[in-house]
Amino acid sequence: MSAPETFDRIVLTAAVVMIVVAGALLLIRIRRGPSMLDRAIALDVCAALIIAGLGAKSAFSRDPYYFPIMMVLAFLGFTGSVGIARFIAVRDRPQSRANPPPPAATGTKEGAE
Repeated sequence: MSAPETFDRIVLTAAVVMIVVAGALLLIRIRRGPSMLDRAIALDVCAALIIAGLGAKSAFSRDPYYFPIMMVLAFLGFTGSVGIARFIAVRDRPQSRANPPPPAATGTKEGAE
């Protein structure tokens, strides 16, 4: 094995180790995420890690077989993130002034005093 091939193996092995560590930290974030948005972002990062793992496998085997799969995963990750962001934006939209929320019950009636 030549020196450039050895260097490639070392770099690719380091990349795979970093992807695995990031995946472990990502699972912790998904489990402990305090909000739905944190979990949604973690799932988007999960798609990116899968794409990075497939890229590393393609680089190891020097085979472009996984490139279309990576493209489809990137598209699905993007559309999923946009869908979740729109859902959260609609859910967290502030009330308009035309339809104010009903007043909260204060326990006293107007004019009773």
